[in-house]
Amino acid sequence: MSTQSPVLNRIADEAPWYKHRWPWLLMMGPFIVVVAGIFTIWIAVTKQDALVVDDYYKQGKAINQDLRRDRVASNLGMHSRVYYDTDKQKLVGTVSSDARQVVGDIRLHLIHATLPEKDISLSAKADAAGRFEISLPELAPGRWQILIENRQRDWRLGGVWLWPMQKNLELDADVKTEK
Repeated sequence: MSTQSPVLNRIADEAPWYKHRWPWLLMMGPFIVVVAGIFTIWIAVTKQDALVVDDYYKQGKAINQDLRRDRVASNLGMHSRVYYDTDKQKLVGTVSSDARQVVGDIRLHLIHATLPEKDISLSAKADAAGRFEISLPELAPGRWQILIENRQRDWRLGGVWLWPMQKNLELDADVKTEK
């Protein structure tokens, strides 16, 4: 007759540790952290830092020049209204001034908030009424910084356009508001 204790029989009948779900569940957390760390390192190594500038001193000096252009636009009483015509796939707008009519070449810069590869620079010729149209195949939805300036870069108007939530954007040199 066998005199084995019931505890020894129970241990012999149990499965090994790797066949239980609890050790795997406990190891899942550290494993996920390691994979996320490797992915973060991969992103840091392969993607360019778009917000970091090589020559920050030179760009800082350029800010004063940009402020001068804003003051010139304010002194001229510059106004602009821009909208995107989805049917014609055109960016349509007007540029006007209290001091004089704006006629000639203008430049529009549509700067995407987070993706520099989506930035768009366009040139147009404003007619005698200051009206312009520019072909633009597709304007991606998002937050766009818009800058309008003349070819000589004497003045500039700027603002933020939340397309397509805002159908029209009105820019005024004195009050930078979105409408």
